[in-house]
Amino acid sequence: METTTIDGVTLYLAHPDELNVPIYGRQEVIDQILACWLTIHEEDLPLTPRLVGKPGVGKTTLAYAAAKKLGKDVYIFQATVDTRPEDLIITPVISEDKKIRYVASPIVTAMIKGAVAIIDEANRMSEKSWASLAPLLDARRYVESIIAGIKIKAHPEFRLCVTMNEDASTFELPEYIQSRLQPQIFIDFPSYEEEKAILKTNLPWLEEKYLDYIVRFLQAAHDYGEPYSIRDGVNIGRLLIKKLHYLKNSSKDPLKILKECIASILGDQALAYFKEFVEDKKPTSKRPFLYPLD
Repeated sequence: METTTIDGVTLYLAHPDELNVPIYGRQEVIDQILACWLTIHEEDLPLTPRLVGKPGVGKTTLAYAAAKKLGKDVYIFQATVDTRPEDLIITPVISEDKKIRYVASPIVTAMIKGAVAIIDEANRMSEKSWASLAPLLDARRYVESIIAGIKIKAHPEFRLCVTMNEDASTFELPEYIQSRLQPQIFIDFPSYEEEKAILKTNLPWLEEKYLDYIVRFLQAAHDYGEPYSIRDGVNIGRLLIKKLHYLKNSSKDPLKILKECIASILGDQALAYFKEFVEDKKPTSKRPFLYPLD
């Protein structure tokens, strides 16, 4: 494990995250993130954008893609309701030789290395945890570890982005934190073409017509404001592949199998949107008619 020393204290650094994630379209979102991270003068500071949207719309993926456009390593911190201030900065652990070892969080590691940190689902954290990051989010650009007794300054090339879900299981951000996390970039569901391309990358062995069925189902649900995501679509597709393979010598209607998969992943209430796209015999700009469903 890589280490560094600050004020006589040895810190053990985290490993960068490597995601194999395809990006289709959404270049305007990536451009917005990159513009926020730009500095145009030696005294200028990068902004810390927050990507806001429903779960599963690709917020973390887009932040990761923007970082990779800069050729930087990416460190992702998964926030939870149990996140403590020390989890965000430095955690003491007992090593094999019974000594205390100070382990830097992904955020602090990115600060030291001049990389990109992403705080995922950041509005699941309490105000107490956010307070420990306040100096990092303004012109001071540092964090302080009470446990290790050191102050850690961010590398000039360090960049930060946070993602936030729009759901009921999150905290309201304190105003002094909201003002530091600007601008807000709202992420909507992907278009039909984007959703299909992402599904195809994740499910390359699934027949084209089944990909279209799943995407049409998702797009129908999006039209009615349901939060079903591409992640749900991938899970439906995975289950469908397995069932089709297992029942390959069966005379069972594949659409009935798809219906069962949707209900298994999302519940029976989701079948309202299965009915919606099956009965929709006319193509629309959102849901192109590509295969007969009879």
